[in-house]
Amino acid sequence: MTNHPNRGPNPNRPGRTPRPEEIIALRAQLGLTQTQAGKVIHASLKAWQQWEAGDRRMHPAFWELFRKKTRASLPAAAPAPAAPEPPTKGGEPE
Repeated sequence: MTNHPNRGPNPNRPGRTPRPEEIIALRAQLGLTQTQAGKVIHASLKAWQQWEAGDRRMHPAFWELFRKKTRASLPAAAPAPAAPEPPTKGGEPE
């Protein structure tokens, strides 16, 4: 079944099924329990356990949803520097 979009040689393509190690690593990085992670995407604890154990594959849509929804949980980036003030008319301070 090589024509299926979730199978093939490119493991980094968008819309792919995540590997159990990736699921575990991201959840651990975020400091979430399996129950908390499941609640983020409205999945049961049992489903999350099966995804991490490799007994069941996580649908790419759930993986994408989890990654997008948890982005807000990650530490915020440093604020952008303030924009420089525009020069005054004539180029000299008033």
